[in-house]
Amino acid sequence: MLQVGMVVSVTAGKEQNDFSLIVRMDEKYVWLADGRHRTLQNPKRKNPKHVRPTQTIWNPDGMTDSSLRKKLRLFKEGNKFV
Repeated sequence: MLQVGMVVSVTAGKEQNDFSLIVRMDEKYVWLADGRHRTLQNPKRKNPKHVRPTQTIWNPDGMTDSSLRKKLRLFKEGNKFV
């Protein structure tokens, strides 16, 4: 079950095999940010079928693009306790 603040792995599109953070949701789509190509203010709309959830949830309130980039980089390197 997807929710806002969840770190997901993208399974389709240009961002395939990258991690992103869900910053918004509605009935049909999730909006993803990675802090670099897609900022927190300009997230990417994505079909939920094209993302795979992880067990990690972060609070996006007050997060900056640079802190998101750093957290996702550490997450990708395997340090999931960021």
